[in-house]
Amino acid sequence: MRVMLLGATGLVGGLTLPGLLDDPRCSAVVAPTRRPLALTHGKLQNPVLAFDALPASPEWARVDAVICALGSTIAQAGSREAFHRIDHDYPLAFARLAQAQGAKTYVLNSAAGANPQSSIFYNRVKGELERDLRALGFASLTLVRPGLIGGERTEVRRGERFALAMLGALGPALPRAWRINPASEIAKALIGAALAPQPGEHVVTSSALVG
Repeated sequence: MRVMLLGATGLVGGLTLPGLLDDPRCSAVVAPTRRPLALTHGKLQNPVLAFDALPASPEWARVDAVICALGSTIAQAGSREAFHRIDHDYPLAFARLAQAQGAKTYVLNSAAGANPQSSIFYNRVKGELERDLRALGFASLTLVRPGLIGGERTEVRRGERFALAMLGALGPALPRAWRINPASEIAKALIGAALAPQPGEHVVTSSALVG
């Protein structure tokens, strides 16, 4: 299968990329980025482009499945508008692009609280993306909804770091749904859903991502 990976430079995407490249079921990985990846591999194609101006029907967009691990925070993005563009508009634009080129499967790294009616802006944007992807009618749509993600990020997220320390200390005493979700487990779930797609819509909850 040919798989498009969005967010290859992030925590989860950075673990998903080598997993796809090592998997014999995956013949090619297309990883669009805004800056060139440092990694080179015979199965890797790395289109470098402006996400605000995607080409109409590029050859590289002919894939079987899309994995979206693209995401940010309001602090990183700089504003609510920029966050919405990164976490909603870009994933949806790539979904439409790949679907027009024949993709039947879309796998999204979403969030545990995703809900288009949520009073929490972050959760509302995630829920809006899930809703809008659902409307596209992919043959297989998997929504992976982690809670707090564990792993080493390149950027500092102070609030998240504090929460990870607290949840890590409590550990097994917590219900599974409240425990840390290792980024490696999320990557495995994304890869499995993309390379062995099941018809219809599927949700992977945070309790299934504890490891």
